[in-house]
Amino acid sequence: MTTLLLIRHGRTAANTAGILAGRSPGVELDEVGRKQATEVAQRLLRVPLTTVITSPLRRCRQTAQAILAVRDGQQATVENALTECGYGDWTGRPLRELAKEKLWPTVQQQPSAVRFPNGESMTEMSARAVGAVRAWDAKQAAEHGDHAVWAAVSHGDVIKAILADALGLHLDQFQRLLVDPASVSIIRYTATRPYLVTMNSTTADLGDLLKPPPAPKKRGRKAAADAPVGGGLGAADGPH
Repeated sequence: MTTLLLIRHGRTAANTAGILAGRSPGVELDEVGRKQATEVAQRLLRVPLTTVITSPLRRCRQTAQAILAVRDGQQATVENALTECGYGDWTGRPLRELAKEKLWPTVQQQPSAVRFPNGESMTEMSARAVGAVRAWDAKQAAEHGDHAVWAAVSHGDVIKAILADALGLHLDQFQRLLVDPASVSIIRYTATRPYLVTMNSTTADLGDLLKPPPAPKKRGRKAAADAPVGGGLGAADGPH
């Protein structure tokens, strides 16, 4: 049972200006975003990370660097499949203008049918991102064991697509999910199913949240990935 921490990059000037930054190369963390990244690093201090991967875009690399600045010897690995959705001609435009486009209602209601002008489809974005985290998760399990905890730094829509997959949601439902700047969402992957431990967390002590669950009492054969019937103690009594 491996654990993935999905971390959205910190705030940027494009976020505050209501601009769709997309893959614009020059977008970086603003003062608040740098502070947010430092705060995420502090929240993760007690969490042993086997690896950190990141989107190649600057705002994500800056966030990953802040997380690893307090860890000796660790460096982030760039994973191109975690890059922002290819918004094509929409890139760099104000959201208030894009909301007037004919494609906008489809983006909101049926994202699986969307291909951005001269850009990527949202199903392509979802497939590459989910495929990447599944492959990296298998790699962590093979190299570090089933209790490996690792992190991926990416973008709002990309993280929402990965969360939707973990929840068994169709991509058309992913707009129901919220992923704030510098938030952390946690997925535990098991052979049976993924478990969503938390989503869009911006304040919780992640060291406490990710404490190893207590060893189960002997009560007959228990599948390693079983969910506690009735809910049990929640995350502390989850699959282990």
